[in-house]
Amino acid sequence: MSLFRNIVLAAVIAGLVSGLLLTVMQSYATVPLIIHAETFEGGGAEIHDHGHGAAHSHDAAAADHHHDPEAWAPANGFERFFYTAAANMLAGIGFALVLLTAAEALGGLSGWRKGMMFGFAGFLAFSLAPGLGLPPELPGMPAADLGARQIWWIATAACTAVALGLLAYTRSPLLAVLAVVLLIAPHLIGAPHPESHETAVPADLHARFVAAVFATSLVFWSALGAVAALVRDRFRQGEEAFSVSTGGVVSR
Repeated sequence: MSLFRNIVLAAVIAGLVSGLLLTVMQSYATVPLIIHAETFEGGGAEIHDHGHGAAHSHDAAAADHHHDPEAWAPANGFERFFYTAAANMLAGIGFALVLLTAAEALGGLSGWRKGMMFGFAGFLAFSLAPGLGLPPELPGMPAADLGARQIWWIATAACTAVALGLLAYTRSPLLAVLAVVLLIAPHLIGAPHPESHETAVPADLHARFVAAVFATSLVFWSALGAVAALVRDRFRQGEEAFSVSTGGVVSR
């Protein structure tokens, strides 16, 4: 069970560190833009955390923007920061588990550079690729049906992840062609969009928000991969030392 335990512990540490880093970046890069956008929808009670790609699943596939004026929302300041950090850390732990599991199946992570490359692949699959069809949304912007957006987002992330794996770990021309098909197929089909794109939110504000989301997401995924690799390497050294001292194999 030591291998499973160490992977989980590495994912927890990486998720906590990268989630906290993302929250700090969001406080300066995206939250002010969200608060500004809320003035155009006449609300201002709820801030939508569209910051990661981590988490992109929390922006492009977020809840509908028609707010219940009586709905609870955390107060500005520490309370909002705390809940945002908790959500980002939980998402970071989940993404780190996916990253580490995939890495172990493909031979494991060796060094922070390889971890960062895995993190970059996660950014491409879970943030950039879905964001090309479903850009991060600000409050007050129209959105298509939530279920349809979620299905398209999941399918796009899965297709992109598989395609990147095929391109990186296979040498077959046919598989390379399949990878290219998987990369472009979701975008040829097209993401679901609302009937009307009319909104009071200025276009330049939305453009700044999209850029900020992608930038913070890239840092989040890079940190997630690098920290996960560093921690996993440290635990692996312990596994190998234990195996040598006992004269057996590492327990899984």
